[in-house]
Amino acid sequence: MTAAIALGKRQLDRSEQLEQLRRQMAAVSGKVGAAPPVTDVANEVLPTSESLLPIPESLAGQLPMGLPRGAVAVVSGARSLPVSMAAAVTAGGGHVAVVGLPDFGLLAAVEMGADLSRLAVIPDPGTDPVEVAAVLMDGMDLVVLGLAGRTVTATRARAVVARARQKGCTLLVAQGDWQGATVRLDARVSGYETTAGHGGSPVPGSGRISRVRLSVRAHGRVARSKVS
Repeated sequence: MTAAIALGKRQLDRSEQLEQLRRQMAAVSGKVGAAPPVTDVANEVLPTSESLLPIPESLAGQLPMGLPRGAVAVVSGARSLPVSMAAAVTAGGGHVAVVGLPDFGLLAAVEMGADLSRLAVIPDPGTDPVEVAAVLMDGMDLVVLGLAGRTVTATRARAVVARARQKGCTLLVAQGDWQGATVRLDARVSGYETTAGHGGSPVPGSGRISRVRLSVRAHGRVARSKVS
């Protein structure tokens, strides 16, 4: 079952909210103990050659070396790209947290092969979703973070990036910007595949969408910049 976690809006200060979240996530992931404060994390780099995240088929051409754990990627365009990333990671045995994306497509994720028992959803992370995402890096392989149109500056990002590298957790940023991101991905819908109707043959304009085809452009240190 998908784990849905929300920060209470009672009169809790930020430290109490984060401690509550850590306890809830410990129950979800089976890990014990609170994570250290983000600002106390050393800048330890996980070699990209040692660990790569599973990626969906739509990214194979743009990320020939894969997406390294500990990287920060910014995605824009089609919302199905973060969903397909989450599906690929959970299907490969990893754990994913989705923060600040209340309309994240869980049904679409299942249809892409996602294992919902490995997916935690935090639709309302409160006033500081970046801090919540940093906390969740302890025990997760991928954190998908919705910024609701905000930009995270390089100064604010530095400690979170260091934590992502230390924990080997990839951060996928949607609906906003993250200065200094490792790679940027822009996805556009290029077509659809539909299932056949009752007659057995596909009919234009009818049937059920079985797959969305994406054209993805990638820029960054681990990307090959071209369209699929």
